[in-house]
Amino acid sequence: MGTSWSLQAVSAPPDAAEVVRSALDRVVAQMSQWEPESDLSRFNRAAAGEWFPAPTELAHVVTAALEIAAASGGAFDPCLGNLTERWGFGAAGPVENIPDDPPPSNRKVELDGSRIRRDAGAALDLSGIAKGYAVDLVAERLLGLGLRHFLIEVGGELRGEGIRPDGQPWWVDVEMPPTSSVPPWRIALHDASVATSGNYRRGFAIDGRHYSHSFDPRCGRPIVNGVSSVTVVHRSCMMADGWATALTILGPEQAIALADAQGLAASMVVGDREYSAREWRAMLY
Repeated sequence: MGTSWSLQAVSAPPDAAEVVRSALDRVVAQMSQWEPESDLSRFNRAAAGEWFPAPTELAHVVTAALEIAAASGGAFDPCLGNLTERWGFGAAGPVENIPDDPPPSNRKVELDGSRIRRDAGAALDLSGIAKGYAVDLVAERLLGLGLRHFLIEVGGELRGEGIRPDGQPWWVDVEMPPTSSVPPWRIALHDASVATSGNYRRGFAIDGRHYSHSFDPRCGRPIVNGVSSVTVVHRSCMMADGWATALTILGPEQAIALADAQGLAASMVVGDREYSAREWRAMLY
């Protein structure tokens, strides 16, 4: 996944690290754009319109991604792999010029149980949700070992189960955008997950203009809504990850209204201002 992971655990079994690595390897083998023989890469190369066998984990993540896509009005789109490649954020690497052709309109993926198919303009890109799922998969495997108290982190997405040895929850600090004066958040993760989508983390500059890696799928271009970061707290790290991505695209007013409608604990940083959903504010009391 091009990132690091860490595990803090109470009375961890000797094979805990190997369990983590095995779970992460499984996600990469199924969902990586950068591994040419991953299930996702082979699906993207398969003929459009033909059914492709989808492993259980891949089907689960695609199902969740399509649900978020529908609920967000297309602000989240797991089918924009061709778009991210054209802008230099995929396996092909950076580009020297800004694409000026419109994004393909026939970006549709259908899932039928354990098989999946795509329209000609669609290519899966699960980078906005798969890392969160990796956290969940690791957590479920550790729980299956009988490990009850731990904090797992993969590339900044976290899930805390149980409590620390001192009886405290797993306290985590959320990174703030470097240009913002909003005070950092400290969150207690007790059987909960947190994911942050930061618009400042990745991007490139051409002719003096910065282009973010966060795309608005509806227009096919990087966002320019001023959002610096979005943090979501959820039981599922996969859902926190996917929703943080979707809310980043929508901008403050639409995002907070949707978070309230979906019952999401979400907070957004725009410059030096913070916007918080109702469930987020409820956690403060």
